[in-house]
Amino acid sequence: MKNKLKYQLAVLAFFCLNLALYACPACEKQQPKITQGLTHGGGPGSNWDWVIIGVITLITVLTLVFSLKFLIKPGEKNTDHIKQSILNN
Repeated sequence: MKNKLKYQLAVLAFFCLNLALYACPACEKQQPKITQGLTHGGGPGSNWDWVIIGVITLITVLTLVFSLKFLIKPGEKNTDHIKQSILNN
């Protein structure tokens, strides 16, 4: 019974999220060509909005790159680093 309920909830969530990912026809008409069909609401109103979007995208990509870099190869080699006390126990 629990597995059936989990399956039904997963299918429902998939369809709800799938519908929410795409813009509705009214919002699609308000968007510029580059973002048509991708987002809801009105599109960027001026060139400053595009600058803000670009800066936010750059910050997000840099955050992702550095997060992965420090997760894969952290680089702390000091013997008195706090992680050594955990690894040595």
